[in-house]
Amino acid sequence: MKKALVIGAAGQIGRPTVRALAEDGWEVTAASRGGGRDAGWPDGVRAVRLDREDDAALAELVGGGVDLVVDLVAFTREHGRQLAGLAGRIGSAVVISSGAVYEDDEGRSFDTQGEPDGWPRYDGPVKETDRTLAPGDATYGTRKVQLERDLLALGDALPTTLLRASAVHGPYCRTPRELYFVKRNLDGRRRRVLAFDGESRFNPASSRNLAELVRLAAARPGSRVLNGADPDCPTVAEIGTMIDALMGVEAETVLVPGPPPAPTVGDTPWSLPHPFVFDMSAAGRELGYKPVTTYADALPETVEWLTARLREQDWETGFPKMVASYTTGLFDYAAEDAWLASSVAQN
Repeated sequence: MKKALVIGAAGQIGRPTVRALAEDGWEVTAASRGGGRDAGWPDGVRAVRLDREDDAALAELVGGGVDLVVDLVAFTREHGRQLAGLAGRIGSAVVISSGAVYEDDEGRSFDTQGEPDGWPRYDGPVKETDRTLAPGDATYGTRKVQLERDLLALGDALPTTLLRASAVHGPYCRTPRELYFVKRNLDGRRRRVLAFDGESRFNPASSRNLAELVRLAAARPGSRVLNGADPDCPTVAEIGTMIDALMGVEAETVLVPGPPPAPTVGDTPWSLPHPFVFDMSAAGRELGYKPVTTYADALPETVEWLTARLREQDWETGFPKMVASYTTGLFDYAAEDAWLASSVAQN
């Protein structure tokens, strides 16, 4: 059996990835900070603790050699250096990157979104050959670009597939965008405001589709960059409608043209002024990739998981990274009600 080490195995992408590899015949060591197991993993999976920042601990896990390392928590140049230092003992690698690496022809990216007209604008689906940010240590996106370039430069010494994931979703997500609608429905909110006429499209990526990409890349090692996203890319308004249906809720959506009409009103984790959609044809050509699910088909599992979590604890305790990324203004009902009342009065 070929041996695989999955770093970050307890996360949202790690859990289905471990299972996909194990079911494909790999002998998998699932490494995570807590060392826990997922109920869906086959019995042969070995779960171990690993502090990703501990070079010696990582080297010990690689041991005399493994055929594959899947790194789901590589964020910095130092993490790339760790893998490069073990290149002689690793057959190939698959590393998760991000859609945050892209910039448009005018130099706009996620890093410039806070500037006037700072959101990137593309003529169509984003391809792997499109422009990226310059590598560096300044932002999440530039660090990911640096990581990509350092690993690709290793060439045959460590063939590495970089998967540029977009808006990852699924159970165990630490920043679940679907929380925006699920929590509102549980809180009894039956009106909501959506900016940009609810037409924002931010290509989601199911953790199960990403796991399938990992499985295929593991079987066909190479130095390459591939996008990772679902085949369907619903608008934010369509996502809200789908979640309502799953939860048996009827809600009114107030659509606002243009940006959020007031701070914390109408702004969602998907709210972009221009579509951000991925071209997935390269994965099909290079790996024979076919998605194993769609966003719509994967959504019920996510909604069920979120509903259970929110019944166990408040969202700020359960999703601290969500708070850090989007602030508590995500659920500023008072501001929303004030704007709605003002809007009605003006009309």
